Amino acid sequence: MRRRFAVLVALVVVCAGVELVAGRGMSPAAVADVLGGGGDPVQRHILLRLRLPRMLVALGAGASLGVAGLVLQSALRNPLAGPEVTGVTPGAVLGAVTATGLGFAGWESPLAVVVAACVGGCAGAALLWLLAGRGGADPERTAVHGVLVSAVLGGLTAMVLLVAPGELGSVVQWLVGTTEGRVWQHWHLLWPWALVWTAAAWLLAGPLTLLRCGDDIATAAGLSTRAARRLALLCAVALTAGAVAAVGALGFVGLLVPHLALAVFGADLSRALPGAALIGAAVVCGADAAAQLATRLLTVTAAGGSLTLPVGALTTCVGAALLLVVVRRAPDRTF
Repeated sequence: MRRRFAVLVALVVVCAGVELVAGRGMSPAAVADVLGGGGDPVQRHILLRLRLPRMLVALGAGASLGVAGLVLQSALRNPLAGPEVTGVTPGAVLGAVTATGLGFAGWESPLAVVVAACVGGCAGAALLWLLAGRGGADPERTAVHGVLVSAVLGGLTAMVLLVAPGELGSVVQWLVGTTEGRVWQHWHLLWPWALVWTAAAWLLAGPLTLLRCGDDIATAAGLSTRAARRLALLCAVALTAGAVAAVGALGFVGLLVPHLALAVFGADLSRALPGAALIGAAVVCGADAAAQLATRLLTVTAAGGSLTLPVGALTTCVGAALLLVVVRRAPDRTF
């Protein structure tokens, strides 16, 4: 198990290093020069003020989404549950977009964005809970209702964008998910939020493991299933809201990373939760590095040289393909 964690940590470090050298405007040699204490002021500004916080935000958002997805799947006993298909991510996006459109939040007030995203995520999760009713533990029923709730919230977000397109401007990036333009202010807001709620989720590893075994077994072991599930959902919503407020809606990260974490670390959530954080960080950071490399290729080949590939588009395309593979290989999988 220690070797697995060591390999994951090394993978995260490699992805972080690749992202630092993958962007436009600086060569890998210039990056190495700045890291060694040299470089001109422009190069130091690009690396230390733009690339480094962008890389850290990608790591933090990926870790948050990985942990949130594993918490959701364990609390709901549903392998198809995830922030993207349970109304949490669409609700958080709707909250952030609506608050920005009404003038209550914006890039000059990132804390207000996080609060609005958290309120929206809670609303999306509550709507799914009400629709699923007593069948909330049924994987198929929860998945169907989750898709419906996500579609409704996505439609409401589109309506908000149509009503006030001039005021929202670049808020459209929340719909796709991107780390473009992230600076130290985003990182300073994200890391304490992610750290607190990740620690809270890890403290719930025992109750979550019991919930995965079923409500009857959890109740027989003396666990208050309703209270434990509510606390778990609160952690998942808070982690998702923080990630959405920082980078937008990164598709399929919170849905597929838990499957990888459970495959690598097993059903012991005291190990699988930190593993999900590492895997999520590596996935998002690696995807962002790949998106930047693809953008450089597009800049060379495309007319005008102004095309930018957001990381959310890459995670959605790759995640959708991987989800099809998971469903086809294990169509009857359940907890």
